[in-house]
Amino acid sequence: MKIVYLGTPDFSVKPLESILNSRHEVLAVVTQPDKPVGRKAIITPCDVKRFAIEKGLKTLSYNKIRVEGVDDLKALNPDIMVTCAYGQILSREILDIPKYGVINVHASLLPKYRGSSPIQWSIINGETETGVTIMQTEEGVDTGAIISQQKTQILPTETAGELFDRLSVIGANLIVKTLDDIEAGNYATKEQNHALATHTSILKKQDGIINFNASAGEVYNLIRGLNPWPVAFTYLGGKTLKIYSATVVDGVGKAGEIIAYDKTNGFIVATSNKALKINELQLEGSKKMSASEFMLGRKLTVGQILGE
Repeated sequence: MKIVYLGTPDFSVKPLESILNSRHEVLAVVTQPDKPVGRKAIITPCDVKRFAIEKGLKTLSYNKIRVEGVDDLKALNPDIMVTCAYGQILSREILDIPKYGVINVHASLLPKYRGSSPIQWSIINGETETGVTIMQTEEGVDTGAIISQQKTQILPTETAGELFDRLSVIGANLIVKTLDDIEAGNYATKEQNHALATHTSILKKQDGIINFNASAGEVYNLIRGLNPWPVAFTYLGGKTLKIYSATVVDGVGKAGEIIAYDKTNGFIVATSNKALKINELQLEGSKKMSASEFMLGRKLTVGQILGE
């Protein structure tokens, strides 16, 4: 089939690569416009656009695809369009262009975790299972009928970054199989149970603030779910302290209290029930490091409270 692919972040690269390596043809790749990145605000293309350019594919970008992209997409006359974390809602006029409509690669087991950041929120909320859904795209957000799904377990120590990588590979394999099935007419759709739908919001840096009055398990899931971005954080001596990795251990104390430390193993912080041994962290103005490296030359006090 002749395909127009719409995607933006790194999660969307492997599904595009998988389609390129299949017997299907990619007519063009649509991404979000280039954006300023870093302190110097250098205008930079997204991951999908960089990959598409490397492969010599036609690339298109629109501030508002519903307004600017209709004529271009009609001229391409694709059999089907595939979206994967593209970042804009498509109009009915665009959805009606391809013969087989538009399908979307979504990183959750719909109807759970519709919207943005499903991978992070699934870990933050303590889910033990997730997956990838290929669905028909509608004008709503992730409300379309399900074409195919593949489940996977969330590993107990897995971070959002690690799960991103695994789900991207699952999505890459599933999208090609689904395209083959659609072309052969060998598929059926299943309407979502909208009563079971849950929704996720766009992650903000402030979502990373640690509440040590929560359980150790909840804080541990927050740390995993926000690694590598925006990273869970607290405060130490008036400075932001990012925590990338921790382990749940036994321990009792006031929430946020440093209850033990040594120069080899780092330090342990109490929560509402157990405690957390901090493994990897970054203090404002310093680089990311292990807790043992952090302890070199630093003097912490048992009874000191994080977050104050």
